[in-house]
Amino acid sequence: MKVYTTQPFQVIYSLFEHEYLGYLFESFVVQVNSKGQLTLQHQNISAKNADEFAARLDASDFKLITLIDQIQQDAVLKRFATKKMSPVDFFLKTYDAEKGDKTLQETINHYVQVRMGKILELLRDKMTFIMGKDGEPTWKQIHIAPERATVLFHFMRNDDNTHYFPTIKYAGQKLEFQYRNAALICHEPAWLMLNDVVYSFEKAVDGKKLQPFLNKKFIVVPRSVEENYYRKFVAPLLESFDVHAKGFEIKDEQYEPKPYLTFSEVTSSEAPVLKLAGSSEARAERGALSNSKILFDLSFMYGDHMVETQEAKRISVSMEKTKDSYIFHKLMRDVHHEKEFLKELNKRSLEVKNGQAVLEKSEAFAWLNNNLQDLEELGFTVRQSEKNRKNYFIGEISLDVGITEKNDWFDIYGTVRFGEFTVPFIKLKNHILTKNNEFLLPNGQVAIIPEEWFTQYIELFAFSEGEDELTLKKHHMALVNDLQNGNLATVTMTRKLEQLRGFDMIEDQPLPAGFMGELRPYQKAGYNWLHFVQNYKFGGCLADDMGLGKTVQTLAMLQHRKENGAETASLLVMPTSLVYNWLNEAQKFTPELRILNYTGTYREKNVELFNNYDIILTSYGIVRLDAALLKSYYFDYIILDESQAIKNPDSNTSRAVRSLKSRHRLILTGTPVENSTMDLWSQMSFINPGLLGNQHFFRNEFLKPIEKEKDEQKTKKLHALIKPFILRRHKSQVAKELPEKIEHTTFCKMTEEQEHAYEETKSYYRNKILTSLEENGPGNTQFMLLQGLTKLRQIANHPLMTDTGYEGESGKLKEVLRMTKNVVGKGHKVLIFSQFVKHLEIIRKSLDEREIAYTYLDGNTKDRQKQVERFQTDESIQVFLISLKAGGVGLNLTAADYVFILDPWWNPAVEAQAVDRAHRIGQRNTVFTYKFITKNTVEEKILALQNRKIQLVTDLISTDETIIKSLTKEDIDNLLS
Repeated sequence: MKVYTTQPFQVIYSLFEHEYLGYLFESFVVQVNSKGQLTLQHQNISAKNADEFAARLDASDFKLITLIDQIQQDAVLKRFATKKMSPVDFFLKTYDAEKGDKTLQETINHYVQVRMGKILELLRDKMTFIMGKDGEPTWKQIHIAPERATVLFHFMRNDDNTHYFPTIKYAGQKLEFQYRNAALICHEPAWLMLNDVVYSFEKAVDGKKLQPFLNKKFIVVPRSVEENYYRKFVAPLLESFDVHAKGFEIKDEQYEPKPYLTFSEVTSSEAPVLKLAGSSEARAERGALSNSKILFDLSFMYGDHMVETQEAKRISVSMEKTKDSYIFHKLMRDVHHEKEFLKELNKRSLEVKNGQAVLEKSEAFAWLNNNLQDLEELGFTVRQSEKNRKNYFIGEISLDVGITEKNDWFDIYGTVRFGEFTVPFIKLKNHILTKNNEFLLPNGQVAIIPEEWFTQYIELFAFSEGEDELTLKKHHMALVNDLQNGNLATVTMTRKLEQLRGFDMIEDQPLPAGFMGELRPYQKAGYNWLHFVQNYKFGGCLADDMGLGKTVQTLAMLQHRKENGAETASLLVMPTSLVYNWLNEAQKFTPELRILNYTGTYREKNVELFNNYDIILTSYGIVRLDAALLKSYYFDYIILDESQAIKNPDSNTSRAVRSLKSRHRLILTGTPVENSTMDLWSQMSFINPGLLGNQHFFRNEFLKPIEKEKDEQKTKKLHALIKPFILRRHKSQVAKELPEKIEHTTFCKMTEEQEHAYEETKSYYRNKILTSLEENGPGNTQFMLLQGLTKLRQIANHPLMTDTGYEGESGKLKEVLRMTKNVVGKGHKVLIFSQFVKHLEIIRKSLDEREIAYTYLDGNTKDRQKQVERFQTDESIQVFLISLKAGGVGLNLTAADYVFILDPWWNPAVEAQAVDRAHRIGQRNTVFTYKFITKNTVEEKILALQNRKIQLVTDLISTDETIIKSLTKEDIDNLLS
């Protein structure tokens, strides 16, 4: 029957008994007549149609309706049936007397009972009825008792047995419920219906404790099972309910709680699921030191009885068996006092939940060392669990480290105190380097090395030498400074060494008499700095920008060595292409220097010859071939030009160079880092061996944290270590006399045929790469991404680069040729750079067709210097085509005042080097740089990412490879969109 919402109606709740699920409620709306009486017109109400009747429902009605929906048989079937079946089949099978699923029955029963308890609490002010047998929902009204009843459990111990029964009181009066047709309509907790009134209880009584007594006066417990029954049933009952006893004693006892903090070692899998302190990164770092954790358990001693904090009960009961009977000690816990102790732990950053806390081992012992004394003063007993496999030391730990300067090194001494034991600091070396935080004391106890020592002293141990005594080389001055500034060591050093703290104290050095020419102020400062590192017997890295005159500063220093008694020749190693440039510069500025050009197939392999010269010029290739011969000579200086050539420490070239012997070492480079932080390690280890530790240490402590985790602290630390040995000046800082450099970006529109080729390739790679990203992650996509980006860049230049059959034109080629013609027509000279030799070939062919003269240089060009000289001196040649890789270093092309960069890529430093071929000392004209970008292509996206994402070369990392690795899915999506 439909209930009309336009007329008065009432929501009511009706109790009925289900064959399997027990007592349940159903919700109804009932039409009300003009006298305000309920009629027989009613309909079921559920969450599906409740909104229709919202006008007469309150918030608790909506909660009730939702809960009641959840306990109906269809809802139970839907939740618990593993396959589709009818309600009849499901309940018959599940509740079969012999084959029924007892576990599932219990699960369903708990599910229903918990919801029935919530429903009954919400029904206190609602109209509630018992449903008639014909389904009439308003058959008989029942009421929820406004107050809660109490239960008293009685135990009467006789000579032969114990009688057990409950009594119930309501509003101070005994409630007679036995043999009165009472029913427990909910068990979790108990709700008792008696004479149309439903009673709840003050203490959440389990209905199973009352059920046997609805039709029974008492239960008899035989003497034979008495002790077990008292221990397992009576003792727990005493903790939660009121009990009256005859024949045995119940003693109420009160004590002041004494806190016990017990710690034990557990594996990660054994540890409770508790929130660990610190960030995920910090936890990962701590986890590297130990895969075990420390579990803290808080408990309280009351008299002779220990109570675990996680026990929620306020009363703890223990049973004592006497000669003739039993005594139950009913311990009243002082919860307020316990909470005060808990607050003290939380105040000290030990987050105890449910009586337990878990910390990483190193953090746990650091916490104990910092707080043990305070805790003991507060009354805590801190102890180890008997389960611990190791006996841990938990006393005071302290460390004193001293560093003293000697002739060419620092002596390091230190003492560690673990309570009564004193240990030399050097004994911790292997522990710190291997990140083993357990140190065995003479008495067999295990001390945990404080976690911060692994960070604070790992470089000290990694860089130091000696097994019995620790020494550091002088070039580790920055590390010594750090330790002193952080109050981690007491340092004693001479006033002379203090100069290393800043370059402003570098003494001015006179130029050698045989130096022909003048040094600009910043070049003179560089010359002074070369003397500074030489005087301290340090290796140096002169890393000035391209074009600032590293060659001339070095030649001045070598001339000074000649005039001040250098006993042997110096070796200058460089790419073959730069040999001629060094010869020219030396002839110009230091004509007195005797120079041997030790290159070519017919070089005389005789180191005795070297004694007749001041400088030996050679290439990296020759050093690699003649390493065995060259290492037999003790050079005055070994100088590496474009030292990034040894950036791979495992290459034969690097090994060969490092095997040579000399009094001093120097490297020259405009780009100390090209591909990876390891480039820096390789070069710095050449000039100052051991400065950055061994390769394995450097990879773990610097390369990974800096490149993968973007760890700023590690970056700063690395900067501090290398800073005294690198002199780097930018043109913008020092070469004020250089003319202006003006940069333009020229956007080129693709031709229709070019756009079609580009879109087709983009779609192919986009689908392929994004699918691979989803399935295999970024690590396995890098090669495919690089391949796809390269093809798209080539098509953005000219589709001919990827498709030899392409017959259309290129928008970029048109623009490059138009601007080249314009620049040449006005009498200017232009350098045209491309990363792709194929692209240069296309430009070359176009220039030939237009009869524009040019010089050309790529990696295969033999007469490199001849090409440079022709461009510099021949006025009829106004264009120089250069591959970026072959022409990025060592060229002086100041005749040009225009530079065209035809294809952008990640590393702006590479493009800057190309521009520096023209914008360098000797240039008198404004240099105009044009970067050609094809619109609506990956080139535009690269340009945007360059500006947003890439650090400049002044930072440690500025590389193509690392940028490709660090691209996110979103970045890749944008590049290919």
